[in-house]
Amino acid sequence: MRFWSKIFITKYEIVVAICDEELIDQEIKSKRFEVKVSKGFYGEKLIDELTAVKVMGVATIGNLFGKNIVKLAAEHGFISRENVLLVKRIPHAQFVKRT
Repeated sequence: MRFWSKIFITKYEIVVAICDEELIDQEIKSKRFEVKVSKGFYGEKLIDELTAVKVMGVATIGNLFGKNIVKLAAEHGFISRENVLLVKRIPHAQFVKRT
């Protein structure tokens, strides 16, 4: 599995945006949400599963879109399944880590 990923570094945060490879540049619309999985936000670098776990490990904030990345994040304890939103049956999750 591969994912698109982009890291944003601010003064206080390391924000990572990761989506499933096949979702890049798609517009996903439901009755309640409309999401553009843009290359500008998610698409800096194509990464594998191991790299995705490492990147989430150093991030303080994560924005995840797609069944594979959300599943991987849940398996590694970054998110809880009950906090996942579905947009047209595609999982979306965010996490915030505080120390």
